[in-house]
Amino acid sequence: MKKTSSRLADGRELIYYDSADAVVRDAVDRRPLDPVATDSELRHDRLLGDTVAIASHRQGRIYHPPADQCPLCPSKEGRLSEIPAADYEVVVFENRFPSLTGSAGRCEVVCFTSDHDASFADLSPADARLVLDAWTDRTRDLSQLPGVVQVYPFENRGAEIGVTLGHPHGQIYAYPFVTPRTELMLRSLAAHRQATGGNLFDDLVAAERADGSRIVLAGEHWTAFVPYAAHWPYEVHLYPHRRVPDLLGLDEDARAEFPHVYLELLRRFDRIFGDGQPPTPYVSGWHQAPFTGLGDYLDDRRDFALHLELFTIRRSSGKLKFLAGSESGMGAFINDVPPESAALRLREVASK
Repeated sequence: MKKTSSRLADGRELIYYDSADAVVRDAVDRRPLDPVATDSELRHDRLLGDTVAIASHRQGRIYHPPADQCPLCPSKEGRLSEIPAADYEVVVFENRFPSLTGSAGRCEVVCFTSDHDASFADLSPADARLVLDAWTDRTRDLSQLPGVVQVYPFENRGAEIGVTLGHPHGQIYAYPFVTPRTELMLRSLAAHRQATGGNLFDDLVAAERADGSRIVLAGEHWTAFVPYAAHWPYEVHLYPHRRVPDLLGLDEDARAEFPHVYLELLRRFDRIFGDGQPPTPYVSGWHQAPFTGLGDYLDDRRDFALHLELFTIRRSSGKLKFLAGSESGMGAFINDVPPESAALRLREVASK
């Protein structure tokens, strides 16, 4: 993998990731951009104990532009975009409208391919491996920034999810705090250790593999399953067999197998509801151990288990699961699809 770092016209960092060392990236951003002005602010909720980012500048971000004005496509004469090059493989750049800024973290955009009409599921295994390597490299670099506590690479796909740019892309959030979801995991991890002396992640994965009814697919180095208490209609968790705290810890065998496993999962998601249905909207993200701020929960961050969570808000053909009063107001989820039925369906739509 070759990494080439440059700057956009307003000073934001842009990084090309290429599979061939011979590729030269010297295109210059010729847009007359003013310096980015942001006013992100973190506020602590004393009642709930979590943190909220106030980012009013995001009201001006680009919203569902026509395909011929996509800011994530390569630049060409007469249409300059966020990517100065005429073509690219994988690109990462600082978000122009970040939720987290300066000493309050960092937000980046990851473009998986220059093909506007593709999706992650359309990538080749080699292309998906390059994205994995880019995620890993960004995790390493972002974790070293002052104040960054946790790094979360993720993808939102589909207008139903709230995506405002159709080009295949994801984001990376570098949080200056431990997120509420991770803190809940850490509490459960610590309580399980105190009660049993074991590792909760290891025991959960072992239990799912032993039961088998919720396993979606298993390789030599990865296992994907629908969790016993899935929150979403179709929700899959993907774990490496060797517990590691973050993407940096994956060995070459796990890295080599991941593209095949993940691409198969994404392609199955698009087949859940049958032929002729629009692409399945989903959220997919990597849960990694915080780099600092573990507090009283862990003696060693290696007790945390890297895993990927993939879920859709579509519950049946043409129907979405909206977060209604119980979920939005109280955080108490109600799932219409039994996890065992979801796992069975995801096995039924396996590639031939």
